[in-house]
Amino acid sequence: MLYVKAPAKINLTLDVLYKRPDGYHEVEMIMTTVDLADRVGLRLRKDGLIKIHSTDRFVPDDQRNLAYQAAKLLKDTYNIEKGVSITIDKHIPVAAGLAGGSSDAAATLKGLNTLWNLNLTMDEIAELGAEIGSDVSFCVYGGTALATGRGEQIEAISAPPSCWVVLAKPTIGVSTAAVYGGLKMEDVVHPDTKQMIQAIETDDYDLLCNTVGNVLETVTLKLHPEVAIIKEQMKRFGADAVLMSGSGPTVFGLVQNEARVSRIYNGLRGFCDEVYAIRMLGDRDSLA
Repeated sequence: MLYVKAPAKINLTLDVLYKRPDGYHEVEMIMTTVDLADRVGLRLRKDGLIKIHSTDRFVPDDQRNLAYQAAKLLKDTYNIEKGVSITIDKHIPVAAGLAGGSSDAAATLKGLNTLWNLNLTMDEIAELGAEIGSDVSFCVYGGTALATGRGEQIEAISAPPSCWVVLAKPTIGVSTAAVYGGLKMEDVVHPDTKQMIQAIETDDYDLLCNTVGNVLETVTLKLHPEVAIIKEQMKRFGADAVLMSGSGPTVFGLVQNEARVSRIYNGLRGFCDEVYAIRMLGDRDSLA
């Protein structure tokens, strides 16, 4: 069995620029990996089948699963006769805006590159990943990056200033399509992506906290008021910056003062079952 780590991501910024002719939205995002990860196990099969097993009953075990799609894409592209059993030990909340499924797919692509002796480069794997989902390319590389296009064009940047991340996911599901569909471009207040890059490159934690922004919040917070409540509680308990990740519903708080982390964590446990106090990873080298 070959095991591959599949870390979650958060968006420090998420901007939508316009609706594209192909139906996708043109985005500009700063994403970074955090120390919360699934563990993907891969075992060769001689019968040519792709089988999925997950520790979370909400994870599909058929072609809806992005890890399945990743294996199928490699099999079809490179005429692979062997199969694979994929075991996903879930730790990232499902449908949370943390790219759990995309990270599992990226881990599957990277693992099968080794298991099936394909000798693909990271860039080639990321290009394949873009066919599966917008976040998969970023998850192949990990670390911290500016993502543009529909999210598949990745430009690596430095790791953000070191800090704690408190994640809280309410027990609701959010439709990414519905959130993007509800976005009114004339109402969008665009986050300052260039300033976020400057904050990261200069290791300016205060500037980073003042620059976080996610245009999808305007839609998700209206559809799901509980997300707004978690945001307010996180601020009240003393997080330095609070933002929704992706299309939600997970909210994260950045905290440098370690003593404040437990206060925020314990305070949020009264509102959410799924609360995590983790560290920012941010550096590609930390994913090895």
